[in-house]
Amino acid sequence: MAVLIAAWQISVMRSDSTILPGPWAVVLGIVELAQKGLLLKYVVASLYRVTWGYVLAALLGIPFGLLLGWYQRGEKAFNPIIQILRPISPLAWIPIAILWFGVGDGAAIFLIFLASFLPLTVTAMNAVRNIPQVNLNAGRNFGLSERQLITQILYPAVAPYLIVGLRITLGIAWLVVVAAEMIAVNSGLGFLIIDARNAGNRYDLVIAGMVLIGMIGIVLDFGMKNLEKMKSIRWGYGGN
Repeated sequence: MAVLIAAWQISVMRSDSTILPGPWAVVLGIVELAQKGLLLKYVVASLYRVTWGYVLAALLGIPFGLLLGWYQRGEKAFNPIIQILRPISPLAWIPIAILWFGVGDGAAIFLIFLASFLPLTVTAMNAVRNIPQVNLNAGRNFGLSERQLITQILYPAVAPYLIVGLRITLGIAWLVVVAAEMIAVNSGLGFLIIDARNAGNRYDLVIAGMVLIGMIGIVLDFGMKNLEKMKSIRWGYGGN
C-alpha cells in the first residue's frame, strides 16, 4: 500500500495536469465530507440499500436453490430460465427498475436483489448436487425421514459452499449498488462520485468516494470471511 501511495504521489507531482489530486488532497476531501455531514449520510445510504437487497436475495434465493437442488424435476424446470437470466447484467435492468420503482431506494434495492438472487440460487443448487450420495444413502439406511435428511445431512453439508457464495455475492452487491447510485438515486457513494464529477470537476471527492468504496468493501469481505471460522462449518475448509 505504501508503494502504491508513493507511486501515486510521484506521478501526480511529475504530471502537468492539475486535475488529478494527490493522496493528501483526497484525505482532505474525506475530511470535508465528514465536516459537512455527507460522509456518514452517503455511507449509511449505500449500506442500507445493500443490506435490504442482499438480505432479501439470501432469504429467497438460498431456500429456492436448495429446493431445486433437492428435487431434480424442479431443477430441470427452472434451470433453463435461470441460465437465460443469469448472464444479463443487473445494470441492463436500470431503465426497467426506474420505470417500476422510480428514482430512489426501490430501484437500487431491486437491482441489488437481482444481482444477488441468481448467484445465490445457483450456488445453493450446486451445493446440494455436491453432497456425496453415500451420505444420503447412509442416512436413509439409518431410517432418517426426509425432514431429518434435510436438517441433519443437507444443511451441514451445504453450509461451507453457501458461506463462500454469500461472500462472493456480497462483493457483487456492493459493486452494483455503486453503479446503481450513479443513475437511479440521488444519494450514496456512487452518487457522490458522479455528482462530484459534474459539479465542478471535484476529482478529489471522486477519488475519495472510490477509496471509501474500497475500504468498506474490505470490511464487508472480512466480516463474511470470519463466518468461515464457525465450528459448525470449519470442516468444509480443511479445519483452517
